[in-house]
Amino acid sequence: MKAVRFSRFGGPEVLELVELPDPRPGAGEIRIRVRAAGVNASDWKKRRGLMDQELPQTLGYEAAGIVDEVGDGVPGVAPGDRVFGFSPYGAAQAELAVLSHWAPVPEPLGFAGSAAIPSAAETAARSLDQLGVTAGSTVLVNGASGSVGGAAVQLAAERGARVIGTGSPGTHDALRALGAEPVAYGDGMAQRIRAIAPTGVDFALDVAGSGVLPELVELAGTPEHVITVADLRGAQQTGVRFSRGDSGRATYVLAQVAGMAEAGRFAVRVGRTFPLAEVAGAHRVGEAGTVRGKLVLLVD
Repeated sequence: MKAVRFSRFGGPEVLELVELPDPRPGAGEIRIRVRAAGVNASDWKKRRGLMDQELPQTLGYEAAGIVDEVGDGVPGVAPGDRVFGFSPYGAAQAELAVLSHWAPVPEPLGFAGSAAIPSAAETAARSLDQLGVTAGSTVLVNGASGSVGGAAVQLAAERGARVIGTGSPGTHDALRALGAEPVAYGDGMAQRIRAIAPTGVDFALDVAGSGVLPELVELAGTPEHVITVADLRGAQQTGVRFSRGDSGRATYVLAQVAGMAEAGRFAVRVGRTFPLAEVAGAHRVGEAGTVRGKLVLLVD
């Protein structure tokens, strides 16, 4: 099969499309013929040598496609099914991928929209779980217009929480559509939030890493009620928790989001798609930050 790989660290030019052995699913796993694979900021961090140091490396932890092989002990799925989910092996940007957790592709989203879901939704659900967001909570999502932020808004609203989301003024209509009360970020953000939530908020989730953790702590009343997924240094300085997946992943969210999407209660924004062979272009666009929404690779 063809797969994305790099054998040295550097810019997008180090990415190659190479022939690798076809993967086989183990017990409890399935294999799909990939139709779409998500691209994340961690991909170019890996490519630049800022994360894993081994070489060579493949890329991709989320994909959507058609089941073509089922491992031992896997009920309820068969070859030909359309699914999306997580590949634990970091090699989903390929013609074939093994998935360890999956759910049916929601018809309204198709392959590209479904491939954009897993990482963002899992990060959002895990963070909301760690905060303890439930019905009746007021939760602030800092950076609500991005992929993780948008998922957090919708999942928190699904729980019955009141959601306040920060974003630029141009995103406010979209944030309202997702279920958030929008507030502009930047100077005076805390005052604008208190104008609509005078007693502050119960919880705050930072997905923007914009240096506002002290303000979020003040609004939530204590560092224990704030989580960031984007500001490790700020978390260390303020006592805020930094959410990582190594403490357990919220993989249940795949089935939840699939059901929400089928019912018209979950939307995802695909900013731009690229053929698998143009993965370097996807990295250039992603690093430039010029496209709003998820970048997705398509496999014919």
